[in-house]
This record gives sequence, structure tokens and C-alpha cells, in this order.
Amino acid sequence: MNSESSVDDSYFDYCPWDFALRASEKQRAAQTALQKRLADGGASFGPSSYVSPAAGVFTDVLRLGENSYIAGHAYVTGEVTAGADCSVNPYATVRGRVSLGDGVRIGAHSSLLGFNHGFTPDQYVHRQALTRKGITVGDDVWIGSHVVVLDGVTIGDHCVVGAGAVVTKDLPPWTVAAGNPARPLRDRRGQGSTPSGSGVTQGGPDGLGDAVARFADRARSQAAGLLTRSWNAGTGRYSDRPGAPETVRAHCDAVEIADLLLRSHPPQLSAAEHAERLRALQDPDSGLVPELAPDGGPGVLPAPAPDGWIDDGTAEYHVLSVGYALDLLGSRFAHPVHVVRRMTADRLVARLDSLPWRTRAWSAGAWVDCWATGAHRNLELGAEAGAPGALEALFGWLGTRVDPWTGMWGEAASPSAGRLQLVNGYYRLTRGSFAQFGLQVPYPERVVDSVLAHGGDPRWFAAGRQNACNVLDVAHPLWLAGQQTRHRAAEARAWAEEQLVQALERWRDGAGFGFGPAGEGGSGPGRGPGLQGTEMWLAIIWLLADLVGVADRLGYRPRGVHRPEATQSPARRIPAQPIPIDNSL
Repeated sequence: MNSESSVDDSYFDYCPWDFALRASEKQRAAQTALQKRLADGGASFGPSSYVSPAAGVFTDVLRLGENSYIAGHAYVTGEVTAGADCSVNPYATVRGRVSLGDGVRIGAHSSLLGFNHGFTPDQYVHRQALTRKGITVGDDVWIGSHVVVLDGVTIGDHCVVGAGAVVTKDLPPWTVAAGNPARPLRDRRGQGSTPSGSGVTQGGPDGLGDAVARFADRARSQAAGLLTRSWNAGTGRYSDRPGAPETVRAHCDAVEIADLLLRSHPPQLSAAEHAERLRALQDPDSGLVPELAPDGGPGVLPAPAPDGWIDDGTAEYHVLSVGYALDLLGSRFAHPVHVVRRMTADRLVARLDSLPWRTRAWSAGAWVDCWATGAHRNLELGAEAGAPGALEALFGWLGTRVDPWTGMWGEAASPSAGRLQLVNGYYRLTRGSFAQFGLQVPYPERVVDSVLAHGGDPRWFAAGRQNACNVLDVAHPLWLAGQQTRHRAAEARAWAEEQLVQALERWRDGAGFGFGPAGEGGSGPGRGPGLQGTEMWLAIIWLLADLVGVADRLGYRPRGVHRPEATQSPARRIPAQPIPIDNSL
């Protein structure tokens, strides 16, 4: 983060969670010096921890874990230990012998008093001995503002203590408590819980909303490190993870992750430098973007097919990934996507007819996604989307070929193969066409039926078997159809909640998300965490959270390849639905 985006020192007294993202080099140096002075007195600090210089920290023992902070005007004395992701907010008091687990939030003006005075009648109180039973707080605990916790109390894992409470007795795990004295109100888990220690509940939107908010804070605090991990300073390129090949997609994934979590471009280059490197990769004759050559420069595309199209799946996907990355960087392609512009309506229809809708519906849908996205990019540049009538031919073909019983294109190849190709192809097709151009999908109720039937297939969605493509390809159709119908909305929400709980558990500190088990045919980068898995799961988590109703707690909304809805086209769109669609079946 450069000094141009820094803020006054006092800002971090009240918003210490922003220090890792917004501090200047001078402010970072001052923080390092402060922590060194405290460390000379016996304190220890985990990575990305922060202590406000306006806090009163006079401890005999202080251990502050990774991503934990003490805000301005807090008062901390005695023997205080805190795990990872803990916060002592402004004007809070933590004194005596206090032990905090991981993920503890202490609200402003609250007091944890891990000591006590004697008050026998034979002498003044200030002359009497102090006692220290100590306070123990477990993992994943939220202590609201103006709470007082008295000496000797243990607050169990996953508890929530309401604002203004006075806690005089132990609280068992998962308790929601409030009042003076504090009394248990309910079990935070509601109708069930995830495995012990996860910190994520299924007890309705309140608990799950807190969980996604904690996840987002955690991801944001580590985002810069994730990008550095995949950056090769020697070549000036990104790879999916250390040791993997440098690719165009990795660079685009880095841009999207930075936009989601840092609200900026990756810090390795300026926004203009990122954009210029990506723009330079576009082949000026075809408008496609081939994979990098071994020397890091633009690659070579295969010869065109008889209809003028260039069959290169990687270059086709780059129409999406590079185009959206340039959007986020405030730029555009240098050239129109000429292979789209040159395809006449009759050749387009012939190509659509020839795609493998029954055997490889995902490949067919991916081709439609590329062509439609290329048309969209051409409109942005003020060029024709395609040859006259081609864009209208696309939507006309889709409108007349959709199956009214499934709401999809193609069919399941066999009962043993299930609906995987059918549903995954539907996502790619509608992402680039209906969603991108802001049109309603046909037969949304049938879409929901088809997608929920597929989402219950344990081959793809049992715990530990999910990969990013398969979960995304259910979550987005449920979200997209859900903009038009409430059909089976409770079931869609229940599916999303189950998947969201499991998705949040997949984050790996310092490395991000892995894609997951390889997809059909061995596709995908595998289980190891990297940029592709991180970019995809961040978008998936937003979609799942929005289906559940807690997406606002994430603090981000996807704007790249996996964004939920249409962007505003600068030129024109399809004026209307090409044919009337009867959704009443």
C-alpha cells in the first residue's frame, strides 16, 4: 500500500482493522518500533497484529496472536494473552489475568476485570489484598459494547454476550446471554451446529452472518500476502501458486482477488502497468488472447476452422478473464474480438447446431459464453457485436432450443452420468448470454427443479467432494432463477446454507482456497490453495451468502468473471426477449 492511500494516525486508533491495508510505510515503521519496545518488556506479537500508540498497555505479560489488535484508548494491564483474530476495541479495559482464545471480539467500552479487591469491614478497601482468579474466554466469542465480565468467570467457545451485560457466572459454550446479571437467552446453534471448533453455526442468519463477517475480515487481512505468494518478481508474472506455471489466468485472478478484498489493484504493479501487460497479450488479428509463450510473451494460436473460428479453449476463456480484469483496472481490450465480429448469422447457427449438447454440454455452454462475451466486449469498444443479425440469431436459437421440461440446453447423457454436464453447461451458457445482457432466463421454475436435483447428488456435493466449478454451477443458476421466481426458495436456501458452512472451512491461512478435487476429465488445478481456487470460492461464498441472506456481512460483491448479474453495457443490448416464454408449465 503506498503513502497516497494512507490516512492520519488517529484513524487507526478507531479502525485498527484497516492498518494492514491502508497504513503508510512510515506508519508501519512506527508500529514496528512500538511493538519492539513492548517486546523488550516481555511482550510477543503474531504477524499482522497491531497496538494503537494511543492505548494504555502496561502489562506484565502480553501475548497477541496473528491478526489481533488493541485499539486506541483501550487500557490493558496485568497478564493478558490473546489468540489469533482477536480485537480489543476503543475504550475497552482488559486487566488482571485474562486469557482469550481465537476469534474473540471485545466491544467498545467493555471491561474484562481479571482481579478483585477484598472488602472486609476491618480496613479501607484500597488497603486490602487483590485476588486474581482470572477470566478465560474461549474461541469465537463476541462480547458486545459496555459489557462487564467479573473475575473468575469462564466464557465458553462460540458465546455471544449482549451489550450492557454484567457477566458474574460462567457461560457454557454456544450461549447467547444478556442482562444484569447476564442470563442465558438461547443456544446460538439453533437447529444444529457444524463440527466442534469450526466457529461456524447453522443456527439461522445471525450466527452464519457473524461467521461470514469473520471470514471476510480474515481474508482481507491476508490478501496482500496471497498475491505476493504467487508473484514472480524475476519475470513479472503470476502463477496460480508457487512452483506452478505462469499463466494469463493467474494474472487475471490476482486482479480479481485484489478488487474483491483490497478494493484496489494488486500492489506488485500500478493499475496502468497491469492493464498494459494484459492488453499486450491480445492477438490483433483474431482478438483472442493465447496462453503465454515460454518466454512470457504472447503465445501462438492454432489455424482457424473453416467457419473462421479458432478452436482454442484456453484462448476462449481469456476473452472472459482478461476482459473482466481490464474492466476492474479501468481499461479495455486494445482490439475488438474479431473472430466474433466476422461470424455471420448462418455460420453462428451452424456452429451452435454442431456443438456437443448431449455428450459435453459444458463445452457447448462454454463456447456460447465465449462468443456472447466477445460480442459484449465489441459493443463496449463501439464496434459491431458480430455480423448483422448474429447476436439476434444467438438469442433466437437459444430461445427456440431450450428444453421446457428442464429449462436447459442439452440433456443428461445417462442416469449414471447424472446432470453434471447439463447443469454446468447451463451456468456457462447463461452467464455469458442471459445474465450478461440483462435478460430473463426461460422457464426459471424448471431450472430450479433441475439444479436442486443435481445439487443433491452425493457424487459431487457430499462433504469433501465439492470443487469450485460444481458448487458455482449450482449456486449461480439458483441465484439467477431466484431473481424471477420464489419457487422452492426454502430448499434453495437450505442447500446454500449447508454449502456455505462447508466452504468457509476451506480457507487456508496464508494461502487461500484450493479449487478442490479435480472435475470430470481431471479438470481444475486440484486441492492445493492458489489464485484460481481463491478467486472462484470468494465469488461462490458471495452467491451462497446472498441466497441465505447474509451477503451484506462480507463487505464485497463480485465484479469480475463470476459476478452475479449484468454489467451496464456502454453501447446497446438485445432490445427484448427474442420470443415469448411461457413459464407456467
